[in-house]
Amino acid sequence: MTTSNPEGGVVPCTTRVMNLSHFLTQAARRHGDGIAFVWREDRWTWREMEARVNAMAHAFIHEFGLKKGDRVLVQSANSNQMFESMLATFRVGAVWVPTNFRQTPDEVAYLAQSSGAVLMICQANFAAHATACLSGDTTIARVIAIGESDIGEDYDAIVARHMGKVVPSLAVDRDDPCWYFYTSGTTGRPKAAVLTHGQMAFVINNHHADLFPAITHTDRSIVVAPLSHGAGVHQLCQLAHGATTILMPTDRMDVDLFWRLVAEWRVTNLFTVPTIVKMLVEDPAAGRYDKSSLRYVIYAGAPMYRADQKKALEVLGPVLVQYFGLGEVTGAITVLPPVLHSLDDGPQARIGTCGYERTGMQLQIQDDAGNEVAQGETGEICAVGPAVFAGYYNNPEANAKSFRNGWFRTGDLGHIDAEGFLYITGRASDMYISGGSNVYPREIEEKLLLHPALSEVAILGVPDPFWGEVGIAVCTLRAGSATDGDELRAWLDGKVARYKLPKKFVFWDEMPKSAYGKIAKKLIREELQKRGDLDDFAEKLSA
Repeated sequence: MTTSNPEGGVVPCTTRVMNLSHFLTQAARRHGDGIAFVWREDRWTWREMEARVNAMAHAFIHEFGLKKGDRVLVQSANSNQMFESMLATFRVGAVWVPTNFRQTPDEVAYLAQSSGAVLMICQANFAAHATACLSGDTTIARVIAIGESDIGEDYDAIVARHMGKVVPSLAVDRDDPCWYFYTSGTTGRPKAAVLTHGQMAFVINNHHADLFPAITHTDRSIVVAPLSHGAGVHQLCQLAHGATTILMPTDRMDVDLFWRLVAEWRVTNLFTVPTIVKMLVEDPAAGRYDKSSLRYVIYAGAPMYRADQKKALEVLGPVLVQYFGLGEVTGAITVLPPVLHSLDDGPQARIGTCGYERTGMQLQIQDDAGNEVAQGETGEICAVGPAVFAGYYNNPEANAKSFRNGWFRTGDLGHIDAEGFLYITGRASDMYISGGSNVYPREIEEKLLLHPALSEVAILGVPDPFWGEVGIAVCTLRAGSATDGDELRAWLDGKVARYKLPKKFVFWDEMPKSAYGKIAKKLIREELQKRGDLDDFAEKLSA
């Protein structure tokens, strides 16, 4: 409501924004018979997907009694139903709460309880998860099954019963939640980052501007990561421009099949993490199929080591796009576009950087008191801008820790050079202090990975009675290669200061990774303890 004489002559505007599910309606109008979604042998046109989302949205309202702001928990591996559930949830003004489908039943029951979800959509082979949610201290009253199961009626049967019904997208405001994006919980219980319709609309535009500026309805995107997190955001961006989405047929990565699908569908883009890019380009299958259609291979979640970056450029050409961003900022912090990825180690390569500020976003490097540090100095990376989330749901303590003077604190350490390029030193929790000096593992890992025998490296700080903390390097070798700790220490000598040299090297066949393909130092530390690799350090401390 406005007044006849508003202050300054400016009429206050409403905060009403487009409901994100309207992207599907737009695509169905413009490209109705075009292929929207591909999974295994099935194909859905835009018109068919719009009808299915309408049907489930109608069921949500008229059969399950969902209201605006209600939460819908989704426990499922990638499927067309999972993606549709996102859009149907948005359409009725409810909040989509996807899980990491590899979590245990008890972990998912915690997400159900902490989110206040009232309805669960659960893949049939996760019946134990549904049972844990129904029997635990949650508000979930009913379950929709993806596939035939005793836990609830089949999703597709519900869609069939409501087919033909049309549900207009519910009116939403900029700050209305649409998605609880759960953090990985590497430092405690997972937290629900609240993403809103208005914020996500900005993120989608920002992604198009910075990551894949030429995407149209003729493009095709392949999904190699769970839709519950970054891949889901990426696919929303494809939906916004009517580009086709192709799901991998299996949950486990089949590299040969991946490259076959890229060639068969003339795939133009994908979103993944550096470890998956490394796997894809190092596999012999990369040389057996046509990859010339690829225009944007987008990686995030962690910086890519220079040796891996070069290999990817050799195999794929100038198509790499890096972005840095947490779930709380929905990926939109920095970007390093293809033109700044170079095989040559000259200035154009920008070695070690994760790029410059994303469109509409601002960075600042701060000290522990929240003051901006001098250019080039290391501190905590902080961000402001429309991509920053609305805060953690029902978690005032976490919100108080994560925001300071309007800035979101990422918990990552880094520095910015004179031209505004950001260099990540590592997580604040990864840094250790040896002999009174700060050690940032990523710097040493980067140098170690230039050794031709090493495939992956992770360095962790462990207690030491003399130095306070020292480093232990966990390494995996390339096939057919061999090395040892003495050789690697000699390799590092002169490349990093001596106090930064790892005290111990261990060699494993495989590196523990998170459900999203990232090297997870929390899991590595747990595995080190299980294997007894930390016993000698413990003995020194107790002596």
